[in-house]
Amino acid sequence: MNILLVDDHAVVRLGYASLLRSGLPGVVVREAASGEDALTRVHEAVPNLVIIGFGLPGISGLETTRRLRQRLPQLRVLFFSQHAELPLVRQALEAGASGYLTKSALPAVMLDAVERILDGHTYIEQDLATQLAYHPTDRRLQSMTQRELEIFLMLAKGTPARAIAAQLSISSKTVSNHLTLLKSKLQVSSHAELVHLGIDMGVVRVAG
Repeated sequence: MNILLVDDHAVVRLGYASLLRSGLPGVVVREAASGEDALTRVHEAVPNLVIIGFGLPGISGLETTRRLRQRLPQLRVLFFSQHAELPLVRQALEAGASGYLTKSALPAVMLDAVERILDGHTYIEQDLATQLAYHPTDRRLQSMTQRELEIFLMLAKGTPARAIAAQLSISSKTVSNHLTLLKSKLQVSSHAELVHLGIDMGVVRVAG
C-alpha cells in the first residue's frame, strides 16, 4: 500500500506518517509539502491514497485534488483539516475526495477511515456526516469560488487580513480585493455584518 501525505507542516507529516506506519503494517508513506510537490510525486509512484489538507501554500488542497483526480480518476483522496465547516466538506467531496476528517479525530478513526476508503467506501467523520444530512447548502455559499470561501470563513472567524495572506501565501492586497468582492456578492457593507452572516449560515460557531 502506497500513501502520499500532503501537508505544509513537517511536524504534522511526521506525526501522521508515524501513525500510518505503525497502524498499517507494510504501508509505504511518502510526503509532500505543497500541492505542486504532490502533483510531481504522483508521477514518481502512483499512490493508492492521498491524504491532504486544505491550507497548502500555492495551489490549494481542493485544486490539487481536482488536478490529481483529472489525471488519475481512480485515485482515492482523504481530506484531513482543522476546518469543520460544512461548506468546505461539501467542496472537498465535489472535488473528488472520498473522505473527510478533522485533525482532532482520534488516531483509530484515521486508520479506520484509510482502510474503509481503500476498500472503496466513503468516510466522513460522524459528527460532520450527521450535520451534512440535516443542513442544506446555503445558496449564497454556492456562488463563491473556493478561494473566496476560504477567505470568508477566516474573516468571519476574526482572522486579520495579514494573517490570512500569510496562511494562503497571497498578498494583503489580494485579500482586500477578495473582501470587497465578498461584500458585494453577499450584500453586506461591513466586516461585522460578514461575521454575523457567517454565524447565520452556520459556518462560524459561537462559543458558549
